[in-house]
Amino acid sequence: MSLTDTGAAEALPVPAAPGCRGSADTGANALHWDSEETLDLRLPAEFTALREALPDQASSPRAGDLLDGIHAWGPTPTPVGTFELAPLRLDRDLPLVHGWMNDPAVAEFWELAGPQDRSERHLRAQLDGDGRSVPCLGMLDGTAMSYWEIYRADLDPLARFYPARPHDTGVHLLIGDGAHRGRGLGSALLTAVAELVMERRRACTRVVAEPDIRNTPSVTVFRKAGFRCRAEIDLPGKRAALMIRDRARHEPS
Repeated sequence: MSLTDTGAAEALPVPAAPGCRGSADTGANALHWDSEETLDLRLPAEFTALREALPDQASSPRAGDLLDGIHAWGPTPTPVGTFELAPLRLDRDLPLVHGWMNDPAVAEFWELAGPQDRSERHLRAQLDGDGRSVPCLGMLDGTAMSYWEIYRADLDPLARFYPARPHDTGVHLLIGDGAHRGRGLGSALLTAVAELVMERRRACTRVVAEPDIRNTPSVTVFRKAGFRCRAEIDLPGKRAALMIRDRARHEPS
């Protein structure tokens, strides 16, 4: 299972390619961090204070408060069609997401296969939470074809395992229907979402992900979307590839 209740590695079956191991970003360099660019491994005091100040579930803020109104970002053009992150509605979307979670290609890494109430607990934990993770349906030309979790990596337990920067934004995803896999959609949509995050969250300088290191197709998709494997990290339940897309690498200074 994943580090938190916000999902596990991404299941995106595409042709395999090398993962972190043996790549130019691994070895001694993979675990070297520039102290001028990153925070200490401990959560800084400002984030600890923010966590303590977050209200309980009964009075939690709207999810957009911590992710800059994600559900108002609207559609964006991509090379494969018009894409939009749409609000997930449990009463309408649970059967669809539950079906995806029981697809063997997805279940191997998300580990949420089984009865519908297992998927429901996972989704409800985010929908009723404090807004640090927002579950969405990925709509391509009006069709629900993927599931996304956009989350505040700097406010997530993940921040204990790498040098987080303020407003680091994390991504979990899965391509739901097998008919949409192996067509290059994953990298095209990841690129679009990363660019949306950078555009809409101006304080965010990096988009991060932590797919299971065994999931070579997923790591490959992130690479194709402009992410670099910065390290292999041991998280509860998995060894992960820490994938980072840095704003500075894609925008002029």
